[in-house]
Amino acid sequence: MSAEASSTAPTVEKKPEAAAAEEEEDVDLFGSDDEEEDAEKKALTEKRLAEYKAKKEAKGPKPAAKSIVTMDVKPWDDETDLEQMEKNVRAIEKDGLVWGGSSFIEVGFGIKKLQINLVVEDEKVSLDDLQQLIEEDEDHVQSTDIAAMQKL
Repeated sequence: MSAEASSTAPTVEKKPEAAAAEEEEDVDLFGSDDEEEDAEKKALTEKRLAEYKAKKEAKGPKPAAKSIVTMDVKPWDDETDLEQMEKNVRAIEKDGLVWGGSSFIEVGFGIKKLQINLVVEDEKVSLDDLQQLIEEDEDHVQSTDIAAMQKL
């Protein structure tokens, strides 16, 4: 090698082993072990949590989650008394259940189904249980379907 090539090579300074070990001890990769800083952080965190809880309680309780549901109730045949079927459906009363408007929709071959709207509180009323209650009227109801559902 020429003298020129050796002069462009980077120079590496070697530290004594004791100095290198001391420098490694100064590097704190996992956060501070200083208890005073941890106590300050903990106090600040608790203060912020207390402020958040107070703010959340000041707003009051959340409104109940509700859903608007359009349900199809299908009769057995064209001779089924649809008016009686609707009365039986509306006779079901539960806390968190409000019946809405209804209409009879032509399915075909002279058969009509009951399409009824209802509002339910999601935590109080299970739609599966409600459908089972409606289908217990075996004289009038063949099956039920959820045609549409929207959260309020």
